[in-house]
Amino acid sequence: MRKFLVIAFLLLANYSLYAIDQVEKAKQSEDIVVIETAFGEIEFGLFPDAAPLNVENIVKLAKKDFYNGTTFHRVVPDFVIQGGDPLTKDNNPANDGTGGPGYYIKDEYSKDLKHLEGTVALAKAAENQNGSQFYICLKTLNFLDGKYTIVGQVTEGMDVVKEIAKVKTDRNDRPIENVTMTKVYMKEKEDTEEESAAEEEKIKEIKKKSGGGCGCGK
Repeated sequence: MRKFLVIAFLLLANYSLYAIDQVEKAKQSEDIVVIETAFGEIEFGLFPDAAPLNVENIVKLAKKDFYNGTTFHRVVPDFVIQGGDPLTKDNNPANDGTGGPGYYIKDEYSKDLKHLEGTVALAKAAENQNGSQFYICLKTLNFLDGKYTIVGQVTEGMDVVKEIAKVKTDRNDRPIENVTMTKVYMKEKEDTEEESAAEEEKIKEIKKKSGGGCGCGK
């Protein structure tokens, strides 16, 4: 029993480190996707080094306004919210979750990325059939690691994701009332640079107030 607890603790600690690194990596990404909804905005940084083909596709679709008007058609509490299907724009809920951009992109797995709370990965019907649909994890889902292509990590608006996860759904996990992505776009690089500069200034100010260091050896 004691051995089991030690192993469980080590695994938890390992995932905590992954979470910190993954979020920081996403914040430093030059490719930031913004999703506007009635619940608020969601932002996630993309990982082009880990999934270059799939990230390039998402950026292309976002710039073409492909996602505007699509919905989060699948909401499963304590699991994921899923969207990005262009067929959710029509009035036929029966075909929700079956559409895409009209082509497929192969899987791109990374050992350095994990399914954590806020992780953004691509939904697919079969191997190497990634398109436009994606999901956002509501908690750590390590059993999905190595099975789906991770493309990003939420950096802002996880509270919005969790609010969406509370909506009422039917027996097929489809929201009773549409949760629409009114606008999905790539954040301007100038905006991300300004935010990074602001973060650096905050860090400098904190260091200045604390005397510039930890006070070790004094």
